[in-house]
Amino acid sequence: MNNDIYDIIIIGAGPAGFTSALYALRANKKVLIFEAKSYGGQIINAHKVENYPGIESISGFDFATNLYNQVKKLGGIVKYETVIHVSEDKIVTTKKGEYQAKSIIIATGVENRKLNIEKESDFVGKGVSYCATCDGRLYKGKTVAVNGGGNTALEDAIYLSDIAQKVYLIHRRDEFRGEVKYSDELKEKKNVEFILNSTIEKLNGKRKIESITVKDNNGKTKDIKIDALFIAIGQDPKNEIFSNVVDLNEYGYIISKDDVHTKTDGIYVAGDARVKSLRQLTTAVSDGSIAATTAIKEMNKK
Repeated sequence: MNNDIYDIIIIGAGPAGFTSALYALRANKKVLIFEAKSYGGQIINAHKVENYPGIESISGFDFATNLYNQVKKLGGIVKYETVIHVSEDKIVTTKKGEYQAKSIIIATGVENRKLNIEKESDFVGKGVSYCATCDGRLYKGKTVAVNGGGNTALEDAIYLSDIAQKVYLIHRRDEFRGEVKYSDELKEKKNVEFILNSTIEKLNGKRKIESITVKDNNGKTKDIKIDALFIAIGQDPKNEIFSNVVDLNEYGYIISKDDVHTKTDGIYVAGDARVKSLRQLTTAVSDGSIAATTAIKEMNKK
């Protein structure tokens, strides 16, 4: 085991994790941040962020990089290691070793569920998006499509109907899983067209998305010209490895008390990984600041 004892170990280097680190570092705490992939979380894929208070417009990459640089300037340590276990006595185990903490903040976020079709990853930021509220304004007066049948997809279509000239809502079944009030509202929208019993088979375009190929249940295909595709088929939290120290709901999200407390003393949760009503950049940084200040306050009492 590493002989150092950290005041706070943060698992996840997205906006929630980095905000936690900023608050902890400014309180002169010794902070270690673990990230399995690259810093920034989902926001790094956003072409533009235009709904963050005080910042008119910034790329997701620049926003994440600014956070990273702030944390590093204050002395935060970022290790690119995959966490595989967390114990009740605050030992964090990665594939490379063990690390002791006084407090732990879990800020692992979620992963957007993908269509897993050709060109999907190539077109992210070039017409493919997983966040309508983040990127919708980029397509004002244009033609867009939303793929999905749950509340998120329906709400995305409603939101986009006030921005785009035309919205296609594509769902693989003949009925939506989301609330009827949303689908009823969409039926009244003249610029929204339902394409049911259909799946997206191909994304077409060279440098950016230009059209999609849709196949219905009878095997018939057609191409639809669009400027953007918003994929809203769900998100997956990756919290199974923490199940010994936190409670998870049926979908795998961490159940928190008073916003950030978990069932284990000294282990907190921040950001999209927890059960919450809104998963946005603003709520992620809010969680991060609350988690860090709560951890510091409770640590200082001991």
